[in-house]
Amino acid sequence: MITNINQLDLNKKYSYADYLTWKFQDFVEIIKGKIYKMSPAPLRYHQQISVRITSDIDHYLRRKSCKVYSAPFDVRLPMNGEEGEDAIYTVVQPDICVICDPKKLDDRGCIGAPDMVVEIISPSTAKKDLNEKLDLYESSGVREYWIVFPKERFIMVHLLNDNGIYDLIGSFEPNAETPTIKVNIFPDLEIIMEDIFSI
Repeated sequence: MITNINQLDLNKKYSYADYLTWKFQDFVEIIKGKIYKMSPAPLRYHQQISVRITSDIDHYLRRKSCKVYSAPFDVRLPMNGEEGEDAIYTVVQPDICVICDPKKLDDRGCIGAPDMVVEIISPSTAKKDLNEKLDLYESSGVREYWIVFPKERFIMVHLLNDNGIYDLIGSFEPNAETPTIKVNIFPDLEIIMEDIFSI
């Protein structure tokens, strides 16, 4: 039984089937077969931001078909028509994700691209969130991707265009010019910026 990440060969390619056999205390992600150890329990401020964004989206989605989930929540992203646990090589745990197609949901989480993903930057995940995950979510078809910078108090918003490429809509911070931030996949949903970042 694999109970510690140090028991694994980090140069090996791992699948979702492998992932299901591990009994780690810490959470991990697999991106294209490569294992990534997630940061320890997020700081309190990170958790606070996650709760506030999740709560606002959840309130908006009441009595709608879309659902919002927060980590830990497995999102499996098959590539090139992969099927079966041993053929899926990407499993991530976004801080927040929105899924509008109920067929993508099962008891283990989501299989296929969420409609929206929010990642909250921490020092240990910044490179992965800004590079590997940006590319991954774009290629998987995640329609909207927010990257939240808690310390700097701003949010980068990427929106998938008709060519399947992310456009950077902008970087938004709480001020008089941008008191709210728009959730682009839901045209009538805006979240008060100061509420997100206030301590």
